[in-house]
Amino acid sequence: MTFAGCRSLMSRGLAPIICLILSISPAQAQRPFITLASTTSTQNSGLFRHVLPKFTRATGIAVRVVAVGTGAAIRLARAGDADVLLVHHKESELAFVAAGHGSLRRSVMYNDFILVGPGSDPAEIRSILDVDHALSRIASAQAIFLSRGDQSGTHKRELELWADASTNPAVASGEWYRETGSGMGATLNVAAAMGGYTLTDRGSWLGFANKRGLVLLHEGDPRLRNEYGVVLVSRDRHPHVKAKAGQVFVDWILSEEGMDAIDEFEIDGTRLFHAIR
Repeated sequence: MTFAGCRSLMSRGLAPIICLILSISPAQAQRPFITLASTTSTQNSGLFRHVLPKFTRATGIAVRVVAVGTGAAIRLARAGDADVLLVHHKESELAFVAAGHGSLRRSVMYNDFILVGPGSDPAEIRSILDVDHALSRIASAQAIFLSRGDQSGTHKRELELWADASTNPAVASGEWYRETGSGMGATLNVAAAMGGYTLTDRGSWLGFANKRGLVLLHEGDPRLRNEYGVVLVSRDRHPHVKAKAGQVFVDWILSEEGMDAIDEFEIDGTRLFHAIR
């Protein structure tokens, strides 16, 4: 995908877009490449900077990443603007496949979601064991909560967790419940500035440098598992997609070499993602 292509995508309402072009020199421009629609968490955490060069060295195929929320990534793939999809909302991925836009969805890896917030913890969730109770306490205290509000995988999971807690935060939109309409990094920045709570994936949290007064307050509930899947975009639906090269990527990321590359990635000695073997 070229810079002009990125601008075209932005004009179609898919901003914010992060286009990581890994082949920019004339020599590299001749290298075969695929376009991977994925999430800001995989990109911003540094995972792709660790994993994708290994794939390129093994196969000779470069990867150009469009990193957006899961909802926007699926829209890109549905429009045929990507060859492979790697995102983290299983229900949406299965619906994408069921509608004929992609081949079989395969599980790749997982990390987990956590709740972070101000060290003063006004809602007193630090000692709470289940996420339903933690969210209910935030709502009862009317403590500021920052939602991505962007139909990303994180946002969709957040809404599911509120529903499990029998709480509809939308009724407090603009009051204690604030939607940023932005990616994870920007939402964490707003939470830090406002002293609010937010739901984030652990990889984004560990890679976030502007924590200020934010601390990790809730983790460990099994419902906070965050699974990522990979889907090859259908050539039957989109004849121009690079299905052969895309399949090479899918096969490699699911291979022992790909799984090992995922498991090797750490920040400050902490593994961010766990391959599903």
